[in-house]
Amino acid sequence: MAAIRGLVSEKDAAYYAGRPGVTIRRWAHEGRIHRYGAGRGNVRYSIFELNKAVRDEWTRALITPGEAPPLPEVAEAA
Repeated sequence: MAAIRGLVSEKDAAYYAGRPGVTIRRWAHEGRIHRYGAGRGNVRYSIFELNKAVRDEWTRALITPGEAPPLPEVAEAA
């Protein structure tokens, strides 16, 4: 079984995006990003679907959080 590269934990995804973990979970629920795995501690998110936060070069303090990924396009009902 090949490993999928670019998958990170909720904590790592939250740090990368500069957003709280609950926001990462909400984005996955809304379909903005993909969620892989199930169960506590086993869920991973694709880092390539997140926008990187801007952080201070020396202190790593958050300057600007990453923008929210776009909502998926939904087909209109007939």
